[in-house]
Amino acid sequence: MCRWTPAAAHLCPEAALGTTTAAASAGRPLPLPSAASICLACLSLLLVTAGTATGACPPGVGHEPFQVLAGGINCSWTLERHTRSYNHLEGDVRLRRLYSANKFFLCIDKTGKVDGTRRKNYADSLMEIRSVSVGVVAIKSVSTGLYLAMSKKGTLFGSVKYNPSCKFKERIEENGYNTYASLRWKHGGRQMFVSLNGRGKPRRGHKARRRHPSTHFLPMLPS
Repeated sequence: MCRWTPAAAHLCPEAALGTTTAAASAGRPLPLPSAASICLACLSLLLVTAGTATGACPPGVGHEPFQVLAGGINCSWTLERHTRSYNHLEGDVRLRRLYSANKFFLCIDKTGKVDGTRRKNYADSLMEIRSVSVGVVAIKSVSTGLYLAMSKKGTLFGSVKYNPSCKFKERIEENGYNTYASLRWKHGGRQMFVSLNGRGKPRRGHKARRRHPSTHFLPMLPS
């Protein structure tokens, strides 16, 4: 419930007390509060209660301290802004087999050779796809520990060490397949893509285009 306190009491307590005493001595009824006074008192009480419960000043108060709130309470809290933390994809790891639209699994053997195989459970085709930044991934063969990399000329190979040539931009195409374009290298201003031709052999990055089925891969869960 909201108890009414005369508005004058907040401005000059002595004057309010004198007025009340004089009215009582004269036998006159105490003056009834106006509707505006009641609303102001209730609003002030609500603001104080809200500020106390949340540990912050009432709405509309900046980082500067509140000087006087209708009840004469000093508010020295500052507004706390809770920044929502969105988990970034960076560091996310997926174990997948990259199955091309040409029906080959991408693989990297222990010598660093990149090839395609039709063997579903071939060890060298199991890849660890790690997100290194937004839309950019590193692809590593689980069995050989080699990273998929692309040279300046668009040749695919397995790299022992992770380096900028091992970063690929991953994009989901309209047909549901993914494409992987080198982040570091381009040819004539055009992107160079990871690609396997109809015989399962890697194509030079500059000869592949996003619309070509040879550049489309479906990340499949290992069975």
